[in-house]
Amino acid sequence: MGDPKFEIQMLHDRVMVKVEQESEERRSTAGIVIPATVKMANRLVWGEVCGAGQNVRAVKVGDKVLFNPEDQYEVEVHGQIYLVMRERDLHAIATPQTDNGTGLYL
Repeated sequence: MGDPKFEIQMLHDRVMVKVEQESEERRSTAGIVIPATVKMANRLVWGEVCGAGQNVRAVKVGDKVLFNPEDQYEVEVHGQIYLVMRERDLHAIATPQTDNGTGLYL
């Protein structure tokens, strides 16, 4: 008999996010190549919500969220890195249905 499997459930106001991997280099709007070795201060990144605690109100699993990846807790599950943070650490949500959107879409 194999080892039992345990489902991960987030607690309270915690959110588990899978970070979207960036390509090795970026391009500015003017077409200038920015190498991956260049770090931009306070750069926010997008990720996908993979789990949400029972007290999370604004996001759900599958939403894309914008956040600062610095100073977040990392956890590795089956070789994939996830970040765990409080809901209040999220800056924006990208979801198909919204009432208070910006008119910008991913």
